[in-house]
Amino acid sequence: YQMSFDNAGFLVGRGGRQVTRILVSLDITEEVVREASEWKAELIVSHHPVIFHPARSVTDQDPTGRILLALAEDGIAAVCAHTNLDAVAGGVNDALARAVGLTEIEMLQTSGVDENGAPYGIGRVGVLKGKAVVTLADYAAQVKTALQANGVRYVDARRPVRRVAVGGGACADLLRDALALGCDTFVTADVKYNGFLDAKALGVNLIDAGHYPTEQVVCPVLAKWLAAGFPQVEILSTSRHKEAFLYL
Repeated sequence: YQMSFDNAGFLVGRGGRQVTRILVSLDITEEVVREASEWKAELIVSHHPVIFHPARSVTDQDPTGRILLALAEDGIAAVCAHTNLDAVAGGVNDALARAVGLTEIEMLQTSGVDENGAPYGIGRVGVLKGKAVVTLADYAAQVKTALQANGVRYVDARRPVRRVAVGGGACADLLRDALALGCDTFVTADVKYNGFLDAKALGVNLIDAGHYPTEQVVCPVLAKWLAAGFPQVEILSTSRHKEAFLYL
């Protein structure tokens, strides 16, 4: 299900090595590798790929090189599920939709169909639980609390919140898709200045809740799937990887 630009999959390690412990994390950072090493995990499963752009070198002179060296030197493998985890049923976007209080969840954008003919794609659309209608300010506060975000940015189009689209991570380019499906509100992350201007002009409430908060919601889901699929393996979610920045 991964998009053409992506680099998901088995990215670091020896395929024949036995795995008894898996650490789950949104990202693979130097601190996450140390945590895995201290816990004696043989594998880290993450959402964001530890290798995204082609590496011209692997040295201790840059952060990616240090991470890859630490993984190799400690014998820790890396499997990364990125846009495929965004698109799959129950993945990032379904977890985000549930977290921000949506029901009657459907696809925002269809990328293709699976082997059974079922559609998959990025983003979800739903309505607020209990068919409630709230102001954007109140809903933005709910989103912040539900996602444990350090802060949110938003544009208030002066529309009550009822039908909401979500896109985990950087999905501001789906704003018009949300509008076409009758959404009054869109929750996503990494919105650029022009994205806020477009939302205001189009009359759509827009909430930027941050990349980490809108995708971290999938890590408990991923840990649960791994535990169910490999009951003989110990699964641990990282306790050290947090949001990268704070708001004043």
